[in-house]
Amino acid sequence: MKLATIRLADRTVAARLEGDVLVEVGQPDVGAVLADPAGLAAAASAAGPEHPVAGAEFATLVPRPSKVVCVGLNYQNHIKEMGRDLPEYPTLFAKFADTLIGARDDIERPAETEMLDWEAELTVVVGRQVRRADEQAAVAAIAGFTVLNDVTCRDWQFRTREWLQGKNWDHTTPVGPYLVTPDELGGPRPALDIRCAVDDQVMQQDNTGDLLFDPVALVRYVSTMVRLNPGDLIATGTPGGVGHARKPPVFLDEGAIVTTEIEGIGQLKNRVTGGSR
Repeated sequence: MKLATIRLADRTVAARLEGDVLVEVGQPDVGAVLADPAGLAAAASAAGPEHPVAGAEFATLVPRPSKVVCVGLNYQNHIKEMGRDLPEYPTLFAKFADTLIGARDDIERPAETEMLDWEAELTVVVGRQVRRADEQAAVAAIAGFTVLNDVTCRDWQFRTREWLQGKNWDHTTPVGPYLVTPDELGGPRPALDIRCAVDDQVMQQDNTGDLLFDPVALVRYVSTMVRLNPGDLIATGTPGGVGHARKPPVFLDEGAIVTTEIEGIGQLKNRVTGGSR
């Protein structure tokens, strides 16, 4: 099943993809679907109003997750390009919900940065509350996967050893367009092609099978520290090819088109605009 949150004239709705239409499932967004214990089952058979996929306006998938946990340095080739040793434990940081935008929304380039970078990421969408998950509970907690681009202000990220200030700028992080359930992707540890292009030039291309810490391991690790709630997101890290690691470095300018896609899930396509947020 594929679920999206789409914008209508006066509201947002959660909708299930059926061929070339999106069928409303009776909830205002995917976060609300996940918050209802019977929400996913109900969404699979709901028969609400239909909207053409062509021209649909995608909101961010889960508008107000209680937490967005991100993993740094999790693709082996990206770790090597950044000149690091393979870590023993996941490198974690957080993003705030105010950063999140829809699959076709503009990325608003902060005036304060000269080093805006792209990071394509497979992202876990949590479907049930879980704490200190074992293997079975972690698998059961994964409602599905989506696409996220962890757009980063590198000059702010590397001001200190902590990364949060480079990762949390309003209206910079596209998420979506769909939540895709694990059964459509080969299970809770999917091996999917992932790529990011800037103005049609491919910058990142890899497979999620290269992840050092896979989605199930990440749910187990994060839930050891803190309760995970329905609608929470875990961005699993980015492959090699980021702008900061190129020689010479390359960054996003106003007007650039960033296309991020993962096999079987969907595509983000976002224009970089000047913004004041």
